[in-house]
Amino acid sequence: MIGCLTGEVLALEAPCVLLNVNGVGYEVDTPLSTFCQLQKGQKVTLWTHLVVREDAQQLYGFMHGQEKLIFRTLLKVNGVGPKMALGILSTLSVELLIQTVETEDINTLIKVPGVGKKTAERLMIELRDRFKQLSTTSTGASGTHTQIQFNANSAVAEAEAALQSLGYKPIEAQKAVAAVKAEFSEAADLIRAALKSMMK
Repeated sequence: MIGCLTGEVLALEAPCVLLNVNGVGYEVDTPLSTFCQLQKGQKVTLWTHLVVREDAQQLYGFMHGQEKLIFRTLLKVNGVGPKMALGILSTLSVELLIQTVETEDINTLIKVPGVGKKTAERLMIELRDRFKQLSTTSTGASGTHTQIQFNANSAVAEAEAALQSLGYKPIEAQKAVAAVKAEFSEAADLIRAALKSMMK
């Protein structure tokens, strides 16, 4: 099992990060909360979870150990796979997710792409007790908040692609980014602002 990776960021293509670890490039899928803190050339430690399937092996990485813990907890919920778990952690911070479950705020959960009312209700039931057992303190590397450095695509295109990778429809992503693009020029800022606007 690969528990963590420390290396240099070679490339960023939401939500995937290519991490060079001693000459070996690892493709790691990340929630946008982690992705938006990375930039090309940065040395970083990602706390990882390896999913092994018959047709593929996929690494998922997180800037904080607590996010990895919550990701694994989400995977234990019936009907929640890695893509949905990443979508939840990209849309809601760990603190907001815990608060949402504690207050049984289904309306917030169903705003996450792919989470319908039945799935939200199941998440509430299955996560309530599990969250009570988890510490709210973060573990692992805290990381540095940095801005993303994009290459080929514009910040707007990168932000739209990142939202679509979460499961939002192209038209939804375009509208959300268009509504905030006058205020921000960096893709990371556009992504955060667009997600915030869609959660209202």
